[in-house]
Amino acid sequence: MTHEFESAMKQLPSNLPCNHTRVGAVRWRQSAERFHTDGGRLLTLWGSDDRDRDGLFRIYAAYLLKEGVAVVEHEMEHGTTPAYPSLAETFPCALRMERAIHDLLGITSMEPDHRGWLRHGGWPQTVFPLRRDFDGSQQFSVNSQPYPFVQVEGDGVHEIAVGPVHAGTIEPGHFRFSVVGEKVLRLEERLGYTHKGVSKRFEEMSQKEGRHLAARLSGDSAVAFSWAYAAALEAITQTACPPRAANLRALALEHERLANHLGDLGALGNDAGFAFGLTQFSRMKEDLLRVNLSTFGARYLFDFIQPGGVASDLPPSAPPLLLDHYHVLEENVSSLRVIYDNHAGLQDRFRESGILSQEMAEKLGAIGLAGRASGVPLDLRVDHPCSPYDRLQPKMITQSAGDVAARVQVRFDEIFESLRLCRMLLADFAPGPIQTECSLAEPGRLGLGLIEGWRGPVLIALESGPDGAIRRCHAHDPSWQNWPLLEYAILGNIVPDFPLINKSFNLSYSGHDG
Repeated sequence: MTHEFESAMKQLPSNLPCNHTRVGAVRWRQSAERFHTDGGRLLTLWGSDDRDRDGLFRIYAAYLLKEGVAVVEHEMEHGTTPAYPSLAETFPCALRMERAIHDLLGITSMEPDHRGWLRHGGWPQTVFPLRRDFDGSQQFSVNSQPYPFVQVEGDGVHEIAVGPVHAGTIEPGHFRFSVVGEKVLRLEERLGYTHKGVSKRFEEMSQKEGRHLAARLSGDSAVAFSWAYAAALEAITQTACPPRAANLRALALEHERLANHLGDLGALGNDAGFAFGLTQFSRMKEDLLRVNLSTFGARYLFDFIQPGGVASDLPPSAPPLLLDHYHVLEENVSSLRVIYDNHAGLQDRFRESGILSQEMAEKLGAIGLAGRASGVPLDLRVDHPCSPYDRLQPKMITQSAGDVAARVQVRFDEIFESLRLCRMLLADFAPGPIQTECSLAEPGRLGLGLIEGWRGPVLIALESGPDGAIRRCHAHDPSWQNWPLLEYAILGNIVPDFPLINKSFNLSYSGHDG
């Protein structure tokens, strides 16, 4: 990074080391190229309509670097169509984010793919819900038009459309396969069916209320998102979370990781024709949720974390109950792992299915569990630990094969590591307060909260408004980066293997479509 660029960076409130700089169009792209060369990763993109303040639109990019987070801001004149240089050539995962920003805000990247991503005909092309002058009382007639999927031509090539409506409670997403026989030549996804208008809803809430919405962005990551929101507000108000509350947050986060890994391992066994695995892991997940109810007061911890601390302490009976449960869970998972590893039918389905090579994972910006299973060693708890992870020294869990089997093994290893961390947290529960007062932020303050959820890093970028309001809140789920990976992992596989490969990533529709 050039000295000129470094000198322009100023510290930004965050739970991790974070710098912020404003750049022009040329430096916007140059900074992305330099961060990419230095091994940085694009965390998220978001835009803001500030015409009511200074007549400008803004686009922000957050990058994860070795030394922390860098936020780069680029200002655009209103003009006819506010535009900025695309980052998709350097960071391919930026493309869908740029398309979504256009649908919501009407600022456009200089990229040839301008197909809509989130709009789905739900509002006119000339209406942008995140602009300040948007009238939320307007009624629009839905005028959905055919989506221009990329066509694959050749002898024997045909298309298979899957979704957007799926069986059971699975959220909607459309998958368009181009195949010869059963071999997949191309997969193209279309998401956005569950778009909820979360960013606009945040603007109608107070800073204290925002945590409730953050926790519901993606139900299986409630703890991660509510912690990220609390961390962002605490950063801009300079509020310190008490040590005991930080321990309780980490314990809840590891329970969330455990519950999701247990559920996934059962579902993966079932998708490979091993219903016994589904039965056993479902039982273990249910037992853990009941322990949550006994210790945290709820099966799913939507409202446990709040700015300044946590909502409740553990009852006196909780530590021995938890330690006993961890012992039983570890024994049960160890036994099931032996069965999974030695079951010829399972391994035949798992191994060499849905391979995402390390080279492709690096190129596409894979993060979280999916990246670690392809040899990309990235875990915020290890690389950029916030309290109390800076004391716990978590282990980096990786595999190199990048197939379904590797993603299964990462889940097993992370279960055992989470159980180790939970035991360490219980051994370090010194008496003390679980809550401190979190004041309202002054208007115009921007802060970041970044937490390693079970899928990968979740991010909240929070800008304060007047009188304790939220001016802008951008929430980012790692599924944005990882959904495109599925399109590559399925290539060369057969169509019947798609449910298994898809489940091995287990990405969030709701988190992506907020």
